[in-house]
Amino acid sequence: MEVVHKIGRRKTAVARVYVSEGKGNITVNKRNLEEYFSTATLQYKVKQPFSLTETDDNYDVKVNVYGGGITGQAEAVRLAISRALCEINEEHRLALKPEGLLTRDPRMVERKKFGQKKARKKFQFSKR
Repeated sequence: MEVVHKIGRRKTAVARVYVSEGKGNITVNKRNLEEYFSTATLQYKVKQPFSLTETDDNYDVKVNVYGGGITGQAEAVRLAISRALCEINEEHRLALKPEGLLTRDPRMVERKKFGQKKARKKFQFSKR
């Protein structure tokens, strides 16, 4: 098996994932997973596709991620890993799809409009 390359996005975070056969090492921006995503919740989100497909120690993952916040980055990595696992073995789709791991979350920050304070908030209205 050669290296599988997939992209995952969430808000403004973009994750490029390179999955190859190995011992289960996950490297994020040339740092260890536990070093980059310090909280257990974020580490769980990244490892979730492997635990659902029961392929915890079968693949090495190299990740380049940029943009957005740390939670958006973790969810972008999760989407990219899920897509890569589906390309490796189509049967993984049956485990990942019901959990919603193959769905790209389309919610983005709404842009600020001119003549307003923020995206939806207006300047204070004065009748007189």
